[in-house]
Amino acid sequence: MTRIELYHQKKSRQFTWKRPFFFILTCIILTVGFFVFRHYYQSTMKIESPEEDVGSQVVIHLPDGKELFTYKNYIYEKDGRTFYKGDRNIIDVTGGKVIYEKWE
Repeated sequence: MTRIELYHQKKSRQFTWKRPFFFILTCIILTVGFFVFRHYYQSTMKIESPEEDVGSQVVIHLPDGKELFTYKNYIYEKDGRTFYKGDRNIIDVTGGKVIYEKWE
């Protein structure tokens, strides 16, 4: 072996921190940028439903002593009977006193 071969064989390669550092820094910047963009994009979208006119506030005193707090437009009459129509159900409130008053 020549001197040059011996010199290069013993010499270990030095590890540079520049490439991994810049790679990690670039990944962090891209990740933060993604989340900032996502937050900004989602905050600009606003889904608004139209206002529903539910009428004035009503309290129905049922014959068994219970009270039903609702709005005027959810109450209707059919064939002499009074019904409360909610989102998922219909309740027969025949015989109850309908009182128009504000409640909290």
